[in-house]
Amino acid sequence: MYRVWNFLTNYSLLLIIGALTALVWANIDADSYHYFVEYTLWDHAPIGHAHDGHRTLTLHYLVNDVLMAFFFGIAAKEVWEAVVLKDGSLRGKKAATPLFATLGGMLGPIAIYLGMASLFGSTTYDAVANGWAIPTATDIAFSYLVGRLVFGAGHPAVRFLLLLAIADDAAGLIILAIFYPSGELALEWLVMSFAAAAIVFVLANWLPRRLDRHKQDRPNSTWVRRRLGVLPYAIAGCFSWYGFMASGLHPSLGLLPIVATIPHADRAFGIFADAEKYLTDLLNRIEHGLKNPVEIILFFFGLLNAGVEFGSIGDATCLVLAGLLVGKPLGIFVMGWIAARPLGLGIPEGMRIVDLVVIGCVAAIGFTVSLFFASAAFDPGPTQDAAKMGALFSFAAAVLALVSGKLLRVQKHPG
Repeated sequence: MYRVWNFLTNYSLLLIIGALTALVWANIDADSYHYFVEYTLWDHAPIGHAHDGHRTLTLHYLVNDVLMAFFFGIAAKEVWEAVVLKDGSLRGKKAATPLFATLGGMLGPIAIYLGMASLFGSTTYDAVANGWAIPTATDIAFSYLVGRLVFGAGHPAVRFLLLLAIADDAAGLIILAIFYPSGELALEWLVMSFAAAAIVFVLANWLPRRLDRHKQDRPNSTWVRRRLGVLPYAIAGCFSWYGFMASGLHPSLGLLPIVATIPHADRAFGIFADAEKYLTDLLNRIEHGLKNPVEIILFFFGLLNAGVEFGSIGDATCLVLAGLLVGKPLGIFVMGWIAARPLGLGIPEGMRIVDLVVIGCVAAIGFTVSLFFASAAFDPGPTQDAAKMGALFSFAAAVLALVSGKLLRVQKHPG
């Protein structure tokens, strides 16, 4: 139990505290809570919400659009390594069934969400349809925690769950970029983002290595690493973020082009792997350097996004919950079964087909990313609050996973 609690404190405790504080505050004094959330830090600012010909930087914008870029940058780092490194978890046949299951874990919730919304009538459908992506999300940290509780740290289903969650994160980033722009699209600004990525890659990564050919002591690469460190990538990140903001795409994704340019390890140990703390490549050093700041950012994310009044429960709450609690397990099981059996791609040794149902229940915890999608999908108001309530209530999936694990006689594998 100590190891479980240690994991919780490392990755999730501040987020939970922020969310609970927001819930209590919003239900005691909603006016002061919303005043705090939308507090203006800088009017006529160079960044922020655009309106009436100028931008306003609010506390909510600072956290959701600026600081959360570091959270999504860390998620992108895990996805990038899983895809490009030799031992990456999303490479080769071993990733095929989890990728099919991920597809099911997105199509299932979308079908349930939009199908049920259509049954509620055209007025309700029009009001909630843009939130179709909210139940596709999987909160990777909480799902990993619950998966370990249900299966045990050594069960192959836990690794399967992580592969699924990483792929889900990748798909979520694509959905956020394509379907939830933050303003009018001006995609020519993306030239700034990708130019910044190309320039920093050439000057701080490719060129020093090119100059160091046939030199065992690698003087140029060493000088860049020791003297400049993260600075070139931080500067490029600022330009890339601004390019995303000006383009109309969600600026929280602004660091993604830069992540791929940072020198990284030649192998991936997997997300949450203790072994990564001993790697000295710049990408891993940046990730571990950001760990504590991102925990604080997640506290403020929970504080500024989870403050919904209990009276705001509505149609969107039911739809988000149905998509997560019904659509996720159903989609993951069906598509996972198709991949493993008819397509012959198989599942990891020691794992049963029926375990896909339990994995689906674990993956139904949407929380962090579902909250973010709810904020991006709807303007502030009753529909957004109702959708957020569904994201918060998705913690019920943890109970569902524990119960289904007992009923389906999951055998725990200690780590």
